[in-house]
Amino acid sequence: MLVHVLRRLGGAAAVLWAAFTVSYLILYLLPSDPVAIMLDQGAGGERVDPVRVAELRARHGFDQGPVQQYLTLLGRTLTGDLGTSISSGAPVAGLIADAFPETAKLAGLALVLGLAGGVGIATLASWTRATWLRDLLLALPPLGVAVPGFWVGLVLLHLFSFTWFLFPAVGNEGFASLVLPAVTLAVGLSAVVAQVLSQGLREAWRAPYVETVFAKGAGRGRVLGAHVARNGSLPTVTVLGVLVGNLLGGTVVVETVFSRQGFGRLVENAVTTQDIPVVQGLVVVAAAVFVGTSLLVDLVHPLLDPRVLTGARPAGPGPGGA
Repeated sequence: MLVHVLRRLGGAAAVLWAAFTVSYLILYLLPSDPVAIMLDQGAGGERVDPVRVAELRARHGFDQGPVQQYLTLLGRTLTGDLGTSISSGAPVAGLIADAFPETAKLAGLALVLGLAGGVGIATLASWTRATWLRDLLLALPPLGVAVPGFWVGLVLLHLFSFTWFLFPAVGNEGFASLVLPAVTLAVGLSAVVAQVLSQGLREAWRAPYVETVFAKGAGRGRVLGAHVARNGSLPTVTVLGVLVGNLLGGTVVVETVFSRQGFGRLVENAVTTQDIPVVQGLVVVAAAVFVGTSLLVDLVHPLLDPRVLTGARPAGPGPGGA
């Protein structure tokens, strides 16, 4: 188990380093000058003072060579210093900390709704003996994956905000403003969960130990709850880290559609003004959330299925026992 933990920690550190390095290469080596662009936007067509440009370039480290600039930024990032916003002059870490709570609430509610919907669809499809109902339920996940998230958000806005006036269309005021954005995010998440879980449950139902458990007198409900669900859900647990990481990226589009303050608005403003320190800070934080969630899943997985550590396959009724 210790070797497994150390290997995963090393992999997580490597992914974070790669995310930082790639974002630096893409953002800081662009041919444009973010300081000049920012000053041009605020000058209203007037001539920009070259001395002012040089001063700001030196303040933000753009006057250094690529290697020195990279090492300086990497060293600061390792200490938690993500730099200073070019457009506002505020610490990037503070901007992200201010935006994170609203995005976290949205992602958390979307995760709850997505898991509830995905698990419900997959479980009912696995449980029912009605072929038409099972086929109908199994047709929903591919549809949910194929539908663009922004389109779902616009449809929900049209129906529940502009037609029936049940939920606010924009803003961050109260729980009601969270519902439509969270449902928009949850549609794609629940589709993936339902697709992976239903496949896992189908394979678990076909396992030899299921017949053994039935032969011992267990009912269909006990077999599903104590054996099939436990073994069939392991692939879903594996991809859960990826899904949670993708939620953070999905909030950027959803928060823009619903005009919510959060990561989405921060990303939009940073990209528009080419505020490179903010963009890279958001990339690093998003990568850290993704890696942290995946690492947590990797560490929990062996507790649910010890065979992960040994590579062994079940010979009997699996982790659920008989």
